[in-house]
Amino acid sequence: MEVELFVRHFLGIYFVLVGLNFASASLALRRRTGVRQIHYGVAGSATWWHRQAFNLFRTSILAVVVLRIVWPSLDHYLGLIQWLCQPPVLLTGVLLMLVSFTGVAYTGRYMHNDWRSGIDPESPSELVTSGPFSRSRNPLFLAVMTGQLGFFLALPSVFSLTCLLVGAAVLTRQVRAEEAHLEALHGEAYRRYRQQVRRWV
Repeated sequence: MEVELFVRHFLGIYFVLVGLNFASASLALRRRTGVRQIHYGVAGSATWWHRQAFNLFRTSILAVVVLRIVWPSLDHYLGLIQWLCQPPVLLTGVLLMLVSFTGVAYTGRYMHNDWRSGIDPESPSELVTSGPFSRSRNPLFLAVMTGQLGFFLALPSVFSLTCLLVGAAVLTRQVRAEEAHLEALHGEAYRRYRQQVRRWV
């Protein structure tokens, strides 16, 4: 019971902090560089729909994890998978979410001014191939997917499983779109990089 209560509060605090970190990083870089960091793409395009799905699930997750703190009976509506609601599983989820947060923060700081959320057609960025990008072409997406798996384990339910499956599908589609953009932008340099480093690990 104590572990379950800890994880319940951890999830609420975690997602509030993730939202604040994302918003503050975006605003700070926009203020410093004058360049918009968040890009939706053309309305109705695939990348635009990816962003809509991301926003919908991010908002839903934040609402659920905060409401669970003050309204524990909300769990009845989430479709809890009871046989997974065990302390080792819940704590593994917490650990993966912390790894995810660290990976996202580190990769974002490593990219510094080149960091974007979505595809930026107006301000071509440098092709970053060092640091975390020397081991994975998409370390940021890999960290986010790790967090999605962690969320499912920290709150084993039909709700979090749906978030995991839809999130993984949307991220995979977004990765393909961003890689196509990078190839069009950097040409042969990106094709060489793609041969040397795997998409994920």
